[in-house]
Amino acid sequence: MAELAGCRVPEDLYYWVEKHVWARPEEDGTVTVGITDVAQHLAKTIIAVTPKAVGRTVERGKSAGTVESGKWVGPITSPVTGKVVAVNERLKAEPTLVNQDAYGAGWILRLQPVRWEEERLALLTGAEAVDAYRVLLESQGIRCR
Repeated sequence: MAELAGCRVPEDLYYWVEKHVWARPEEDGTVTVGITDVAQHLAKTIIAVTPKAVGRTVERGKSAGTVESGKWVGPITSPVTGKVVAVNERLKAEPTLVNQDAYGAGWILRLQPVRWEEERLALLTGAEAVDAYRVLLESQGIRCR
């Protein structure tokens, strides 16, 4: 896992850097989606996470739900198109899981992707993602810790 300006960037995930979301393909063909360490840091303490409901279809680039902190409410931009097959129910009672573990216990939803093989090409992973985050963090003066 890379660490840039105190922000964690796991190299095995797929990122839409400008939208601060990640995607992780699972063995069952679904894709888990969450917000990045950078996003949770910028939002500060998360007080509510409201993903789209199971059964809904979300489009790449459209809202897959919302995240709310004490001073901000914003969309969770879906990195891929798909049907919501699971939501992280723990976030209802413990929304700060996103702050504590954005890439693990703080995942937001799982999608059954429609065009994963095509849409993943628009996301960054590995060294490309780390480099893109390095540029973004430096240009905006962002530090996570």
